Amino acid sequence: MTPTVLRQLWSVVETTQSNTLLKLDDAHLVQWLLKQTRLKTSLNQSELEILSDYIRSRLNLIRDLAENRQAF
Repeated sequence: MTPTVLRQLWSVVETTQSNTLLKLDDAHLVQWLLKQTRLKTSLNQSELEILSDYIRSRLNLIRDLAENRQAF
């Protein structure tokens, strides 16, 4: 996974409304973030699988960030 793809993903996380990130279950959140990231950058199947695994491993962090933003 390239640094550009990672930046795109975290840009999506940061610009998405917190309630959107918090209301989706794990599977739907992963799919939603993949879709939004793919709109910003071209990804092949292998990159999608790697990014999907990465997102799954960071779901708690993504939700924590969304909760913290919502608190302010």
